Amino acid sequence: MNRKLILVEGLPGSGKTTTSKLVHQILFKKGFEPKLFVEGDLNHPADFESVACLSEIEYSEIKHQLPDESLVRKEGNDYLISYGKLKEIPNELLEFLSKRDIYELPFERNQELIVNNWRKFAESAKGVFVFECCFIQNPVTVGMIKYGVSDEKVSDYVEKLADKIRKLDPLLIYVSQDNLEFSFTKTVQERPKEWSQFFVDYYTSQGFGKAHGLEGLEGTLAVLKARKALEEKIIQRLDIPKVVINNSNYDLKEMTDILNTVL
Repeated sequence: MNRKLILVEGLPGSGKTTTSKLVHQILFKKGFEPKLFVEGDLNHPADFESVACLSEIEYSEIKHQLPDESLVRKEGNDYLISYGKLKEIPNELLEFLSKRDIYELPFERNQELIVNNWRKFAESAKGVFVFECCFIQNPVTVGMIKYGVSDEKVSDYVEKLADKIRKLDPLLIYVSQDNLEFSFTKTVQERPKEWSQFFVDYYTSQGFGKAHGLEGLEGTLAVLKARKALEEKIIQRLDIPKVVINNSNYDLKEMTDILNTVL
């Protein structure tokens, strides 16, 4: 297999985490040694998770407070700090860094840093990688959900990422659901209350949700429907190998059989 990167995407509750793990297991059984990176992985090689971007002046202000400077990376005039890996740091410092998280930066600046990081990953990648939900979900989240930018700009963002990883012969697996309301409600019921409160607030208090006056779980569902429509358009535009798998039955054996065929 020449393919070096499997991208698993889908809406919350679609089953993308389970699918990513199944892909990893299947590839391992086929004799490969795939590296799996799920949502929120602090060691992600292409995406940024809990990483702050500081100017030289900002970095000089807090440098003496950092307990581990090995988590600081200088790129051009920027200082990238993996603050999610820092332990026992003052709350004020944590707040300072989290406000400068790469996913809190303006859309264009976020895109610049992320695309460049994916480029560097593709140039140095060795082996087979499985990524969960950072290829489409993150650009859509920061573009549409957070800032309410146009569909065209979000689509362009994803296509830029696709261009950077083309040499890895990527495969996109999109996990879909027939009943979005059912799958999202199921997810809310299964996850901690804190998760749903954060999710609803994030989706309705800024960007697309705020512009359309959406509130609560019902408003969040409306944003998710708009997100689904946008992601479907993005998938149609992408010219990389891709497959959409319907997971409405949540049938593990059925999904395993399909993935065995796809892979």
